[in-house]
Amino acid sequence: MSPKPETESTNVSVASFTRGAVGGPRVTLRLEAAAALAATIALYVHTGAGVGMFLALFLIPDLSMLGYLVGNRVGAASYNVAHSYLGPLALAAVGMALPSLLPFAVIWAAHVAFDRMLGYGLKYATAFGDTHLGRTGRAAAEKDRVGLQTDYAAS
Repeated sequence: MSPKPETESTNVSVASFTRGAVGGPRVTLRLEAAAALAATIALYVHTGAGVGMFLALFLIPDLSMLGYLVGNRVGAASYNVAHSYLGPLALAAVGMALPSLLPFAVIWAAHVAFDRMLGYGLKYATAFGDTHLGRTGRAAAEKDRVGLQTDYAAS
């Protein structure tokens, strides 16, 4: 759906529209992620697995960023597979039958929550910094600056 031009009833302009969550919803999503991170850490402690294992495996999902060496489309797809809650939830479901897998599922979910808390969401294929939580990184500032100039020039 295309953004609506500014009207009295919507009070939203094309220039202020960005892809991804902004304002209050973005803050809420990041607070939810912080709560999920706290819950996953508590669950991990409950599994009885060691802190060393948690620290050693916590950043493993970030290896999915290697997909960006192939291109944005492959990079976004590989990143999103590793940074969605679907993977850790599926692993946790299998872990109900094989309890030794539960710590791995919890570490994975903790990583996803940590990234979301920091504002790193699921990626669009347009650029690494384009996420469902909004734009991130140096490219975000440049894209926003250029995008706003383009929007103002068009109006």
